[in-house]
Amino acid sequence: MTLERGALLHKRYRIVEILGQGGMGSVYRAVDENLGVDVAVKENLFTTDEYARQFRLEAVILANLRHPNLPRVTDHFVIGDQGQYLVMDYIEGEDLRQRMERQGNITEDEAVLLGAAMCDALQYLHTRKPPILHRDLKPGNVKITPDGHVFLVDFGLAKVLHGSQATTTGARAMTPGYSPPEQYGTARTDPRTDIYSLGATLYAALSGIIPEDGLARAMDNTQLTPLRKRNGKVSRRLASAIERAMGIDPAERFQNAEEFKNSLLGSKGKTQRLPGDYVIQPAPAENRSEPYEMGAIERASTPPGMSPSSGLLAPEEDGPIFKPPKRKKKGFFRRFVTAILWLLLIGAAVIVGAVRFAPQFIPPALLNSLESLRIPFLFPPAVQTNVPMPTVTTTVTEPVAEATATFQPTFTPTPTKLATATLKPTGTPTVDPSSLGAPTQLGGTIGQVAFASTRLGIPQIFIIDTDGANPVQLTSLEQGACQPSWSPDGAQLAFISPCRVRGEFYENAYTDSSLYVMNADGSGVAPLTEALGADFDPAWSPDGTRIAFTSNRDGQNEIYTLELATGKITRLTTTDGDIASSQPSWSHDSRMIVYTVKRLNAYQVWAMSANGEDKVQLVRSGQQLWDYLPFWSLDGSTVFFNQRNLAPTRPWLMSIPFAGHDTLTPTKLILPTPIEDVEFSPDGLWIIFESSNGDGNRDIYFSTVSGGGRTRLTDDPEVDFDPAWRPVAGQ
Repeated sequence: MTLERGALLHKRYRIVEILGQGGMGSVYRAVDENLGVDVAVKENLFTTDEYARQFRLEAVILANLRHPNLPRVTDHFVIGDQGQYLVMDYIEGEDLRQRMERQGNITEDEAVLLGAAMCDALQYLHTRKPPILHRDLKPGNVKITPDGHVFLVDFGLAKVLHGSQATTTGARAMTPGYSPPEQYGTARTDPRTDIYSLGATLYAALSGIIPEDGLARAMDNTQLTPLRKRNGKVSRRLASAIERAMGIDPAERFQNAEEFKNSLLGSKGKTQRLPGDYVIQPAPAENRSEPYEMGAIERASTPPGMSPSSGLLAPEEDGPIFKPPKRKKKGFFRRFVTAILWLLLIGAAVIVGAVRFAPQFIPPALLNSLESLRIPFLFPPAVQTNVPMPTVTTTVTEPVAEATATFQPTFTPTPTKLATATLKPTGTPTVDPSSLGAPTQLGGTIGQVAFASTRLGIPQIFIIDTDGANPVQLTSLEQGACQPSWSPDGAQLAFISPCRVRGEFYENAYTDSSLYVMNADGSGVAPLTEALGADFDPAWSPDGTRIAFTSNRDGQNEIYTLELATGKITRLTTTDGDIASSQPSWSHDSRMIVYTVKRLNAYQVWAMSANGEDKVQLVRSGQQLWDYLPFWSLDGSTVFFNQRNLAPTRPWLMSIPFAGHDTLTPTKLILPTPIEDVEFSPDGLWIIFESSNGDGNRDIYFSTVSGGGRTRLTDDPEVDFDPAWRPVAGQ
């Protein structure tokens, strides 16, 4: 029985209006007269004893949900033979269906952000104990608030999975086009059911057309029209992700919402935009007061013969699900002015291109006139080439000590110190190192990664293609090797030995290590430093002339540089007491170094010039957070670093602009954790890092900079660590 406006429900909720109606009940807007706030009341007319028992059980679970993309369920009750009721927060704003009717297709950026927000909500629901399925995800159940926040609404048909049940006792919503085949009849539904519905929702929002019905597709009566055929502006990667989510067989879909979210965010990886709050453009103010018309949204291409009384909602004509807004015709004068402006712009572009790239075709008089204007982008200043780096003397306010070592490194393949270097322990891969070849351009094509692994008992250095093929063991040192660092041309690797374990940044794991160098195929192993204490953390400068490293040769950990041409070692930091420096990382122009400072039992990120001057603390996180393993963005504008709590915890990634570090607060990047020891690929579109699976096994992973396309590169049961992406020669 439909409740009338003004009716008082359960002696508390005054009905204001009917938001929508269907065969299974209605949704009302009401006022909670106890609290004086607007609420949404979802009615379910199935009132048998079994439904009532199931409703009470599941309503208690729904009432405990707390997530920023989900409304709160604040009350639930059953009224005799009348119905079951859920009371939820009323979410102001327009739903996605109304937005499509108002403006047409949503943009690709909006689809990615909206989809990511819905994935977050679904992942939260699906990982509850017991899991919760929404089972009615469609444009009408996606709300956008006046501030652009996205909510997944309408839990009236949500299902709590108890044990391994394959069917449900509650009512099922089946909205053709948005429901997968298993949602018809008594087949098993699981989290992949919601993933299909979200994919179909994004398909409709981007194309303006409800996708072909899942049951009809499963019976081979029709096929899914490719999304890009409906809207050619959608990128291939985004279309592929959405179509995968809509696989007929659940095994073909993303297996959880987190996978779908990462794929959506990864489709925009080329922008190098890191994810933040998933907020989209809100509706204009004049559209925000429109009522939420659920009934109009749910009328979605139901097959002939279906009607609201059968439990399904009424059909809608096949075709577009919105009417594009009419555009006013431009007047003749406006079109004429627009054409003139375009002609002027094209003419200016032609002149600029001719002056820059074909000045011989420009009349001398015009060329001289333009040059007299001194326009920078037309006549850039001449740039000198092959100018040697200026000699820098280390006249800093802190005392800088120089080691007396001035030896020229001799790259002999079998140095005396490494007599065991040519011994291959049992288990060495039989792949010929010569098959490695030269590294190739990344950004979707094959690349190579060096890393250390304890898979042979003691750490050794390996190299592997980013598709997981051709793993090759490069070192076979009796006392182990780790911390590989590539030369800028990708031809050589610096590393340390001995390396008996993977050392945490707060441990003194490398007590007698030295720096070594070898060719990319593992040949030509040679020492770079003689251990006067312990040398570790090698970082090859982008200009190829120096290696920065950490050493305790003077009593405590400090930063040094080794000039490869002369063997000269220079100390860059000088600290006292319990202060120590480590983990140097170069800027792209070799002029700056970021590094980690241990001070007052906390770890901080600092920066200095390449000769040890102008030291400055970049981040001030306090004593309860440790900042470590800093590195630069490829353009030198941003410093990234790991952060973790003092107690054992999963580390996360932070960033801060270098130019504004003194006034800005670092940003926590929303990437899957744990994530540690991160490094950019040569093209800047990917990151390589250490992470672990649910069992805690440490392996090498890579993903786009936004966290999409997350791929586990190594899966050995032992520890894989210290990843280093091989540079591309000439980049």
